[in-house]
Amino acid sequence: MPNVSLWTKVAIAIQSVLGPALTITAITKASPGVATSTAHGLANGDFVLLDIAGMTQLDNRVFRVANVAANTFELEGEDTTLYDDFVSGTAKEITFGTNLATATTVNGGGGEFDYEDTTTIHDAVRSQIPTLASPATYNFENIWDTADAGLIALKLASDNKAERCIRITFSNGQKVLFNGFVGATLLPVGSAPGKVTTPVTITMQGRPTVYPT
Repeated sequence: MPNVSLWTKVAIAIQSVLGPALTITAITKASPGVATSTAHGLANGDFVLLDIAGMTQLDNRVFRVANVAANTFELEGEDTTLYDDFVSGTAKEITFGTNLATATTVNGGGGEFDYEDTTTIHDAVRSQIPTLASPATYNFENIWDTADAGLIALKLASDNKAERCIRITFSNGQKVLFNGFVGATLLPVGSAPGKVTTPVTITMQGRPTVYPT
């Protein structure tokens, strides 16, 4: 039987602190990929935001750290075997210290590819290859509570055009993590006699990362 997730008892955590940039000098092509970072100070279970050149499949993504050694750490669960060659990069430790407690509805979108036509004069059927994907987005409808710490943090990020890392944890332990720009005005919306709500949109930078536990 599949490990079914439900939209109940879901925790949404927001980045409250982003640590200093830790220089990464190498990432292996392996399963999982191993990053080299001298005296990084990370611990197993920490989450990091990567800023990577070359191995672009990892850029602007959030990962959990595993099998930590003095100068290396694994990107838990990430198979980098077929990724591009690493050039340079950094990792910043994420503190998820703020929770959003007012979300009532979550909708996702984006991620669709553009395609480039590769049909030749020899083909009988058109051919095409995927190029760039549109950014994925999450749209949250929230109870309008101007004292909610999560809404306050998201509005602050929106006002400053700042990115924030988000961790969504389901009651069965499954997780999705991503980094993105926040759009939040805290404007109250709705219709009589329903509850007053306020929307939040997060546009991902890079791809999401998922974990089974």
